[in-house]
Amino acid sequence: MKKKISHILILAVLILFAFIIILPLVWMVLTGFKTNTELFLEPWKLPEEWKVENYINAWNAGIGVFFKNSVITTVGSTALSTLLACFAAYPLSRIRFKTKKLWVIIILGGLMLAPQSAVISLFKMSQVLGLYDSYVGMMIITGAFRIPFATFLIMTFYKDISVSLDESAYIDGAKTRQVFWRIIIPLSKPIIASCAIVSFRAVWNELMFANVLLESTAKKTIPIGLVNFQGATTTNWTMVMAGMVIASVPLIVVFLFLQKQFIRGLTAGGVKG
Repeated sequence: MKKKISHILILAVLILFAFIIILPLVWMVLTGFKTNTELFLEPWKLPEEWKVENYINAWNAGIGVFFKNSVITTVGSTALSTLLACFAAYPLSRIRFKTKKLWVIIILGGLMLAPQSAVISLFKMSQVLGLYDSYVGMMIITGAFRIPFATFLIMTFYKDISVSLDESAYIDGAKTRQVFWRIIIPLSKPIIASCAIVSFRAVWNELMFANVLLESTAKKTIPIGLVNFQGATTTNWTMVMAGMVIASVPLIVVFLFLQKQFIRGLTAGGVKG
């Protein structure tokens, strides 16, 4: 009986948390269909007339361009950081060499580097290297700050994979790169999905570097676009809200698509034996 009561209480708490999280999202979506008058006079009621054109106008007013730019930079940055983290984590977790501890300290030391402290130097560097105001520059710089954390997660996951798999492959004549691509990577899908989701969310919402490294409007991303969009449409808050909903869609889609692998990656190694 006590066990059932505890399960009911836990379920009730989880439902409450879910409601608290979902309610603002639902309100934001519904507000995107309202008029400004309805927003200010009846903010909690359903729209009397569903204004689909708010979303269309928001897209045509610039959100579409910002959306495309964010997709390009975020996908590129996420792929780059996750792949390089896999490359770094494999030797650091499964191969013995003399300077191993030094490289672990150097890579994980990046976790202690605040992005704000490197803005000026990265701005100057991007100008010298011709990466200023470019997709490639955004991909490299934002991706670089995702590598240390991703490497740490992937290293932990790799250590839980039996070394006997590598040894058996070496006995059969496989080389290190073949072990990595044919054995380790297929087994790493959960942790790769976890790192990809974390990186995607961080880069998609990146405001500081996007504001510093991107100058032309044609290349600005969603966060910068929404700030400018809000300033340009201060009298049409429902259209601004529609733009925010559009900006939130990719994060939701990516999580729903990778949620099973994400949960498996976070719980991997939690239960052994």
